[in-house]
Amino acid sequence: MKQLTISGYSTALFSTWYFIEEAGVLFDAGDGVTAALLQKSRKVNHIFISHADRDHLTGLLQLNQLNARDGLPVICYPRDSKFFPALAEFISRFDAYATGSIWMPVSPGDEIRIHKDMLVIPLRNEHVRTEKHITRSLGYQLIETKRKLKPELAGLSNAEIARISLEHGKESTTTEVRTTILSYSGDTPVADPSTWDGSRTLIHEATFLGGEEDIPVHAHKNLHSRLEEVMEMVSGITIEQLILGHFSSRYDAAEIDRAILSLCDKYGIQIPVFRVLPGETVKDILRSSPVNK
Repeated sequence: MKQLTISGYSTALFSTWYFIEEAGVLFDAGDGVTAALLQKSRKVNHIFISHADRDHLTGLLQLNQLNARDGLPVICYPRDSKFFPALAEFISRFDAYATGSIWMPVSPGDEIRIHKDMLVIPLRNEHVRTEKHITRSLGYQLIETKRKLKPELAGLSNAEIARISLEHGKESTTTEVRTTILSYSGDTPVADPSTWDGSRTLIHEATFLGGEEDIPVHAHKNLHSRLEEVMEMVSGITIEQLILGHFSSRYDAAEIDRAILSLCDKYGIQIPVFRVLPGETVKDILRSSPVNK
């Protein structure tokens, strides 16, 4: 797949959303998403909400009012979060004429097919502290799928392969190959590095630059990442590019960029590192200038 077109806004406490245009996917739906996307909001077919904090979902009301139609959008949310059924019921009464959207509870490991060759897999994260069997906060991975000829059939003629496929089904001649083209952390403390290893693009939160780990962003003390922890983790995995967001608005652009550059040097990070600064909507993030160019 060619380079993705990713647009987004992500400021801790206020709003977070990321739109993956080629996939028709929106990760989280904070305030202002429809105003930023305008007509492109009509391209949103699947919305994957990470958790029920208001800065990640209050854009749903306007997005649904403008775009609900014939089974779209599909709004996926953490299975055990009771807030979403209540929100769906409210929206159905408040905008009774805006029908068609589907609300879908999802769990870690589910596979949500969004296109013939693309699916999304939810991943548990630890932003909302719960017992292990309860799911209230998620990250997500966008997976590209392709079918390739089984290696043991490589020497056969096209006619022979076609015969085998006709007699025994397509699965007898091909195998599915999966590529993680994008991972989205949601709000979370830093996870096991293997969670993100092999992703082409990683979007990861970095709420704090460092030294403020005892200062909660939310009164209920949900857990977040510090920038240095993220950069250290990234230095030990294989990804092609990193997008950082969800910075606290207490930091200015120069402060954030200095910290990123310092940590790129400290941990020997050579891949392009992009950032979504507090208060800024960035369109086509991967075609902007990386901080460490």
